[in-house]
Amino acid sequence: MPAERVPVTCVVADDHPAVLEAVAEFLAEGGVEVVGRAQDGEEALERIEQRKPSVALVDVRMPKLGGIELTRQAKRSAPSTAILLYTGYGDRALLTEALDAGVAGFVLKEAPMDDLLRAVRAVAAGGTYVDPVLAGTLAAASVGSKTPQLTQRERDVLRLLADGLSNEEIGKRLFISAETVRTHVRKAMSKLDADTRTQAVARALRDNLIA
Repeated sequence: MPAERVPVTCVVADDHPAVLEAVAEFLAEGGVEVVGRAQDGEEALERIEQRKPSVALVDVRMPKLGGIELTRQAKRSAPSTAILLYTGYGDRALLTEALDAGVAGFVLKEAPMDDLLRAVRAVAAGGTYVDPVLAGTLAAASVGSKTPQLTQRERDVLRLLADGLSNEEIGKRLFISAETVRTHVRKAMSKLDADTRTQAVARALRDNLIA
């Protein structure tokens, strides 16, 4: 996959030293360059601003600065870094708040480590990643009475985005150009009233428009 040929740099933040060590070592073994580690949110934000990694894998709940507030600040000071939330919580309100803050994806702590590596690579390549278990939580929610009407092609594109594929990879899978993929994403974002691709994917999952 093209994403695997691009060097991926990552800052890892978790307030549990054993988790931090295990995750950082696993990512490094998987070819990800871990350029910083942190055990609280303030330290994590400093590392992100200093190193400008392609991805920051941050725990939702950390001392001094939580993952969601860290995301808000990092989006301003290091906009090129994709924030991936590492969480033990499947709370829908928390997920919605995180999406509004601008996260690129979610991974559950109990997910297999291979999923974590896949998620890091996906968001580093500009994609999104929503853990399948959390996707179920989002899908269980209902929003208003009017469900946006997406075309079949828009649903196909969002489903592949949820799997972490890039525009180019989606285009090859659907036999359309990357520019056409971008057009479908823009239209879907507009219909779903989403500011980001991740929001669009999450809302489509939540509304049962994709599975």
